[in-house]
Amino acid sequence: MAEIEKIAGEVPRGPRVRGRRAKSIAEAPEMNFEGGASEELTEKVVYINRSAKVVKGGRRFNFSALVVVGDKRGRVGVALGKAGEVADAIRRGGELARNRMVSVSLRDATIPHEVFSEFGGAKVLLRPASPGTGIIAGKTVRAVLESAGVKDILSKSLGSKNAANVVKATLNALLSLRTRENIYRNRGLEIKKAEPPPAPATAPAA
Repeated sequence: MAEIEKIAGEVPRGPRVRGRRAKSIAEAPEMNFEGGASEELTEKVVYINRSAKVVKGGRRFNFSALVVVGDKRGRVGVALGKAGEVADAIRRGGELARNRMVSVSLRDATIPHEVFSEFGGAKVLLRPASPGTGIIAGKTVRAVLESAGVKDILSKSLGSKNAANVVKATLNALLSLRTRENIYRNRGLEIKKAEPPPAPATAPAA
């Protein structure tokens, strides 16, 4: 709760502010939640936006928080929570994200193959990387990849920088991943193991 109160204190509020004011969190705060089956989830706030509505008595403010939740073992969820306060918006976004968690196909600490995804004006390219590379990505794409459990990957965000579109494009890219085992299983085929080559025949001793 201390982190949530800190975020709420950082958002500027005042009657002289006009238009829309958005806040991007460079270091997304993490909050851990334990599920019924000893499942530990990591919640990250990617983006907080504030909107103002002019009413008879002044301005009425509303906040929306883009939240990413994952177990770092191949399951991740994304949701946008809206409320009149920052803390309530983050809480609602976290609850929706936990209910919308989906499974993605990973290979060890990276992804099985290269993938390109688009959502709106955002375009995201993901490529597998060798062990020890780390996550080469911006803060928006990194939040989704870390929550899913990816540790080694190369990425590039193209097109729009809208946080919501970039997050959804990254999630769509992870959902489109397929491992060789899944492809063979869907086609009703069996993976044949390569047989070792026969040992060379030794020449008889003279």
